[in-house]
Amino acid sequence: MVAQAKFCKVETLPNYKVHLLGRRINCMTIPAIIEAIHIACVEKNKITVANYNVHSFNLSMQLPWFYDFLENAEITHCDSVGILKAFRYMGLELPIQYRVSYTLLIPKLLEHCNQHSLSIFLLGSKSQYLEAALENLRRQYPNINVAGHHGYFSIDNPDENDAVVKKINQAKPHILLVGMGMPIQENWIQMHRSRLDTNVIMPGGAVIDRLAGVVSDCPTFISNQGLEWLYRLYREPKRLAVRYLVGNPAFMLHIALAKFYGFSLKVQEMQLATKSNLKSNDI
Repeated sequence: MVAQAKFCKVETLPNYKVHLLGRRINCMTIPAIIEAIHIACVEKNKITVANYNVHSFNLSMQLPWFYDFLENAEITHCDSVGILKAFRYMGLELPIQYRVSYTLLIPKLLEHCNQHSLSIFLLGSKSQYLEAALENLRRQYPNINVAGHHGYFSIDNPDENDAVVKKINQAKPHILLVGMGMPIQENWIQMHRSRLDTNVIMPGGAVIDRLAGVVSDCPTFISNQGLEWLYRLYREPKRLAVRYLVGNPAFMLHIALAKFYGFSLKVQEMQLATKSNLKSNDI
């Protein structure tokens, strides 16, 4: 029997930690994630807000360091209907509000930052796209202090990385969005996190290109059906063919084998703490 977890209002939805094949996924709504980000900024803590979708789940199975990165992140929210469908197949049904894609999260986060005058630093993309994104943010969200640096530098060059870290620390942003593509951005964050003077670090994929208007967002009615991957594959077939045409079946095979061999989900209810750490209680 599928466990039911349906609620009337988004604000009343509890936060869950769901462990799927040893991967801890924080099932949180957009308001809950923004609250955690706000707490970190106000209390001057440092948290990493990463995400699990089918692609990152597959990478966590292939790359031990990537698995460690996700496990060490304070929040790894659910960024995929495919993950929710895997939960359902394993016996836990959660509502669509727990699928927090950047298409949904970033506009709400920017509104919050504008309302509370929180600063943002964008790291990644081509120089011209970065400048377009910064210009758009300054025009649409005048209360946000924004800065940035392009992503065309060598992550293996100590001098170049020192210069980037120095620029970020001079800006002292509340939120650092790193848009270098997965898993390069996670690797960069893992290498330099301890040196970064910021409160919230978020790997963002194509978020800067989207803010620049270069990459279009997937329509909501398509993403809600779990077909964002098909939309993105249609837009960028050469770059994404292997990720989706090989990755999606591989993910489904992992889940099917887990079900066959009797693996179960471990579910914990979480409460946001007054500090950056997130408390949890078994349910």
